[in-house]
Amino acid sequence: MRHVGVIGGGTMGVGVAYVFAAAGCQVELVEPDATQAGRAQDTLAAQAKRAAEKGKLTSSAARLVERVRIENAVDNLPRALDLIVEAVPERVELKRSVLAEAAKRAPRMLASNTSGLSIGELSSAVDDRARFLGMHFFNPVWAMPLLEIVRGPETSDETVTAAQEAGELIGKQTIVVADAPGFATSRLGIALGLEAIRMLEDGVASAQDIDTAMELGYRHPMGPLKLTDLVGLDVRLDIARHLADTYGPRFEPPKLLVDKVAAGETGKKSGKGFYDWSEGR
Repeated sequence: MRHVGVIGGGTMGVGVAYVFAAAGCQVELVEPDATQAGRAQDTLAAQAKRAAEKGKLTSSAARLVERVRIENAVDNLPRALDLIVEAVPERVELKRSVLAEAAKRAPRMLASNTSGLSIGELSSAVDDRARFLGMHFFNPVWAMPLLEIVRGPETSDETVTAAQEAGELIGKQTIVVADAPGFATSRLGIALGLEAIRMLEDGVASAQDIDTAMELGYRHPMGPLKLTDLVGLDVRLDIARHLADTYGPRFEPPKLLVDKVAAGETGKKSGKGFYDWSEGR
């Protein structure tokens, strides 16, 4: 695993690019929007500098950033990369379109960073489905130790093993799950997050007190509302709607979540969600 492609220069894509570059890989990061590409480069540089200052990088921050090359189109990716990870928004048709383009580059392994969409459904865009699977990273990717590997209906044992080895290379603990909507993590996380939003909507307690209840009462490292802000309210809304289509009303998104996304309050990335992030924290 020496040469990796990542498609999507948003929060997750930048994180995935970072951890592979930190592990010594050459990374091609595809982001067609010039403004977002600039933000991605700035984020990589800032995180590398912080990690270097804390002694968490074996190489200099500058060398890590140099290992990430930003491209503006999937067609510009080299052929036969060891791995391509798709990390675009959680919309089925968008992901299928991107995966179809990525598959034309004939990577040794192709993965979707989806947090809840069916790998089997997405695989319709891919010819060599034995080499396709889900690699679900968590935000922030450079700090979260888990990598959820999702085996699709036609994913080969060799591909699962290769994904586990890739996870080990970047310092992640891997779990392997079946291709069920929401997998293991999103299905449980969304259930908790939606109930916390309903409690806030019903006036049970403040966002801070609901989060504190889970952090201190159940030893969660972060409360469900703060976590939703970090993941993105829009991302959570997309997943909730998808799971509601599959599992029924218990995953129906609360009106408060729908209204906040409609108002552009998508969490930390927009500066406001259930908390005020205007100062970056």
